[in-house]
Amino acid sequence: MEKITDAVMSEKPRYAILDGLRGVAAVIVVAFHLFETYSKGPAYQILNHGYLAVDFFFVLSGFVIGYAYDNRWGKMSSLAFFKRRLIRLHPMVIMGSAIGALLFYFGNCERFPLIDQTAWWQVLLMFLLACTMIPALTSWDIRGWQETNPLNGPTWSLLWEYLANILYALVVRRFSKIALVCFVSFAAFLTLDLTLNLDVFGLLAHRDITAYTVIGGWSITPEQVYIGIVRVLYPFFGGLLLFRIGKLIRVKAGFWWCSLLVVAALVMPRIGGETDAWQNGIYDAACILLLFPVIVAMGAGSEVKGKHSVAVCNYLGEISYPLYITHYPFAYMQMAWVTHNPDASMGAHVFVSVSTFILSVGVAHACLKLYDLPVRNWLKNRFLVNKQNQSIWNGNM
Repeated sequence: MEKITDAVMSEKPRYAILDGLRGVAAVIVVAFHLFETYSKGPAYQILNHGYLAVDFFFVLSGFVIGYAYDNRWGKMSSLAFFKRRLIRLHPMVIMGSAIGALLFYFGNCERFPLIDQTAWWQVLLMFLLACTMIPALTSWDIRGWQETNPLNGPTWSLLWEYLANILYALVVRRFSKIALVCFVSFAAFLTLDLTLNLDVFGLLAHRDITAYTVIGGWSITPEQVYIGIVRVLYPFFGGLLLFRIGKLIRVKAGFWWCSLLVVAALVMPRIGGETDAWQNGIYDAACILLLFPVIVAMGAGSEVKGKHSVAVCNYLGEISYPLYITHYPFAYMQMAWVTHNPDASMGAHVFVSVSTFILSVGVAHACLKLYDLPVRNWLKNRFLVNKQNQSIWNGNM
């Protein structure tokens, strides 16, 4: 058990702008998925590059992990690190999977061909599997999309974040700055291999409409596993390198400028259409390799002033993860409603989509206040704080 002094020392001041940017990106992800219901494919998707929010999240995570833990390894074990990360992330993984299980059958439609063939006990078994973060094999699929968690698709990105945390704690934290530069440079090459469809390793031959994008990473197939590895390596450890280099950018009204850049990057229309898709690959690479690290450097180097502005950033940061990890079961339901109501009026479609968005935010807020914060505080008191000193613990991880 860690001493109380170590636990308290772990609570560093937060980067308020980075918290706010995480929330901005999470809101765009929800809108991206709701618009996806009406999309004919990646080339036509509204808010076209919303999928890049995942890569932006990874950059943020790598930077924040370096800030929070890099200077603490002399007094913190790998086990203690893993406990902290599990307490921070896993309660909402379980909640998102529970919501997905409860709403599973409400998504029954031709888009999800396996739902009406799935028995209730299979849903419960998949829920138990999801609680362990063990990815579902394609042969275990109960929805038809071959997701690692068919109850709650976005959990796939958390799986890669968990693996990045393990790699950081066991190996990469020991890297010198030069070694980390070499590692990140190799990861950048992998990013170019994916975005430009170079296919150096012969793993991308089956890509079609998602070629020249980073879309993928949510299935246990050689291609999808490779995509997942590539998507996490450069952003996460590039964010870590950015922290270690320490060259931040200070701008006035930093939150607003950074938010504008994030929104512009994620809603950018498809570059090159379907005929010149390689141009879109260049855009994805530029965002991941250059733009996102610059935005994080600006967000970390700038200040947000005024208690109301700080409160907005803090709230966006708090709700971002619950919103991201719980919204997709409602998007499944929206897809089913649209499929079952092809002749509904435009007004009805707008009403259902806006209602789904509001419901997603409301559920995320409720999960944050009634479940995530209380459970994390209980777990911290139970597993991280010396029992004789529990009364002085009141921080958030």
